[in-house]
Amino acid sequence: MTLYVRFADHINAVLDALEAAGTLPAGLPRGNVTVEPPRDASHGDLATNAAMVLAKGAGTNPRALAEAVKAELEKIDEVASVDIAGPGFINMRLVPASWTGELEQIHALGDAYGRSDKGKGVSVNVEYVSANPTGPMHMGHCRGAVVGDALATLLEAIGHKVTREYYVNDAGGQVDVLARSAHLRYREALGEAIGDIPEGLYPGDYLKPVGAALAKEYGGQYVSAPESEWLALFRKAAVAAMLVMIKADLKLLGIEHDLFSSEAELQAAGKPEAAEKWLREHDLVYDGVLEAPKGETPEDWEPVELPLFRSSNYGDDQDRPIKKSDGSWTYFGADLAYHYQKAQQSDELIDIWGADHAGTVKRIQAAVAALTGGKTRFDVKLVQMVRLLRDGEPVKMSKRAGNFVTLADVVNEVGKDVVRFTMLTRKADAQMDFDFARVVEASKDNPVFYVQYAHARICSLRRKAGAEGIDLSAMDLARLNEEELALVKLAAQFPRIVDSAAANREPHRVAFYLNDLAAAFHSLYNMGNDRPELRMVVVNDPVATSSRLFLTEGIGQVIRNGLSLMGVKAVEEMQ
Repeated sequence: MTLYVRFADHINAVLDALEAAGTLPAGLPRGNVTVEPPRDASHGDLATNAAMVLAKGAGTNPRALAEAVKAELEKIDEVASVDIAGPGFINMRLVPASWTGELEQIHALGDAYGRSDKGKGVSVNVEYVSANPTGPMHMGHCRGAVVGDALATLLEAIGHKVTREYYVNDAGGQVDVLARSAHLRYREALGEAIGDIPEGLYPGDYLKPVGAALAKEYGGQYVSAPESEWLALFRKAAVAAMLVMIKADLKLLGIEHDLFSSEAELQAAGKPEAAEKWLREHDLVYDGVLEAPKGETPEDWEPVELPLFRSSNYGDDQDRPIKKSDGSWTYFGADLAYHYQKAQQSDELIDIWGADHAGTVKRIQAAVAALTGGKTRFDVKLVQMVRLLRDGEPVKMSKRAGNFVTLADVVNEVGKDVVRFTMLTRKADAQMDFDFARVVEASKDNPVFYVQYAHARICSLRRKAGAEGIDLSAMDLARLNEEELALVKLAAQFPRIVDSAAANREPHRVAFYLNDLAAAFHSLYNMGNDRPELRMVVVNDPVATSSRLFLTEGIGQVIRNGLSLMGVKAVEEMQ
């Protein structure tokens, strides 16, 4: 049991004792009671808000209740002292053995340190990337891919059953454009000089192999045939080829989805009709007329009766059509049916969307709330675009892709781990620059390097001690000084970081924490530059060396565990 979990149990035991004594009424909800580090480390090691949270329900003031809690906490062997701050915050200082015990726990749990069963097997569907299947992955897709994948891993780490899903938008007009573009490359493969790619078609060279494959399979059968004869056939073949390419690109980032759901198959199976039927039965869809567009009304605008979803009942600013005037499904209608299907298969839903979809968040949240009676938690995480730079200048587009920089080109240049870590160094909804020079520079200002360097340094310490022939069995953790214990205290926060990052759907918190932990380690390491007795490896003091290496290897374990959650491999040597 990790330290913060243990002290949460201690606080519950204290509150139980106060209930038994009649100081607290029985049954007060404790869900908001926390145990966490105080904001100011000088105030102590741990803080709890128990008195602040429970005083009102107990009919007393927080300070008086804090005194009662303090008296019980002081009975715990691990607690060295308890102080009450302000109106009733309770700060605790722990005995050093609590922290050395946590260091031993880090070693004992190894790769499992930071993992838990808090998710209790609750199923979560995480849908991410879901790029239109019209070409290779580009860097506009990269950030959402990494955020979604890291979030899925985080949720698994706290005990959720996770499905990683990719929604293939293969039913819209863009796949018809893809099919026409493939037909052009098909004719080219058969020897026709096609000249410049016409406006409106996809210009990238990536469609040449698709055209060649179609030419090999069908010969000249569809060169002059009317579009109605080949469009569906070429669309299916081109989408399949694009998905092969997309999966290969994602694999370069270490990303593999559990499920690829097709919008076209969803519609062919009648899922939108089923969703509409259910919604009508529950008076959530009605036939009505949309209001005229705000501002100047177009001359050709006419009021048309459409099936409208009552999204205004769920926080949207107006009701939304699920079908167009020609009877085809709106994007919202198809998306509503897709989420209806997902909600029947998972307890919670998470969508990772580009920031350009911000305007549709309310309506799809309204739809899920309606379809599930508000019982299914549904989060949409918006991800801002990434601006690619080289030495501060925008990166030129890719010839192969036609009009964008491919994900494969970037990964092949700087490496998967650099790309993944960098994508998590800012909040997902914050703007990001990705400068090819900055992300690989050996500088403390580059968090990718700084964290990896900390782990490599830790690995080098054992190699150095081995080369010096130091006996590493002579360990005495009581020898760890105040600065060294401070590093343990920071490492002990890792399970809390994992829990909060998963609960708030924010995997960047792990990257922020690792940067802080690496900085603290480097600072401790550098103390030995001026004071030889504080070096990690002291040749004539095997007890100090063994104890410090036990500490640093515990820090290395936490760094490895955090990097693993990010999908990044910890390096043992810097190249």
